[in-house]
Amino acid sequence: MQRYFVESSNIINGYVYINGEDYHHITKVMRMKIDDEIIVCDNQDSYLCKIIEINAECVTSQIFKKLDEKKELPVNVTIAQGVVRREKAEEVIDKITQLGANKYLMVNMERCNVKLNDEKLNKKVDRMNKIAKEASEQSHRTRKLVVENPIDFKNLLKLKNEYDLCLYAYEVIDKDESLKNILKQKKYQNILILVGPEGGISLKEVEMLNSVGFIPISLGPRILRTEVAPTYVMAAISYELEI
Repeated sequence: MQRYFVESSNIINGYVYINGEDYHHITKVMRMKIDDEIIVCDNQDSYLCKIIEINAECVTSQIFKKLDEKKELPVNVTIAQGVVRREKAEEVIDKITQLGANKYLMVNMERCNVKLNDEKLNKKVDRMNKIAKEASEQSHRTRKLVVENPIDFKNLLKLKNEYDLCLYAYEVIDKDESLKNILKQKKYQNILILVGPEGGISLKEVEMLNSVGFIPISLGPRILRTEVAPTYVMAAISYELEI
């Protein structure tokens, strides 16, 4: 069944009003009609709905049932990554959304090969959030991943107190400091995991991460590309906590 994310303000007194690109998808792509059923999510709850009206700009559906769906990880995961090329970032966003990540942060780091143009930044972030929305719908999630504007590395360090576990993937550490071992130590609610850019994390940045309490983790004996590492991390978390 088709699933659509809407703003909570679009749900009024048991009715859901869908417009914009989702309106086009429902009417032109899926060619839905009156009485067809859809699932609507407001990023918190999901509802079984039936289309009751289609006009020139809006699809109106009526909520028939609030669904009890267990689609999300038992922990909120933010993936932070040194800024990479748009194509690679979009690939990462698509994959980690399907695997249950909640937020994606782009971080300006010493060895980033990409410099974001402020004039085009909003369009890029909007496009990435659209990809995250579509991946969330495709994977039948009840919450969609959020892509935020890039931040500087020093501002990333300031986020430490917002999470009960902050990690960074690094190849030069004891193999015992694995993600698997850390996840087994206790239950966490909010996890932040940093993956370096294509050039890796510099020694200066490692020192700064350690100084504020980030924990280095190993992702195994092989060195992964920056666009692969976030997917590997999310798959490992899903395996440990869900499967």
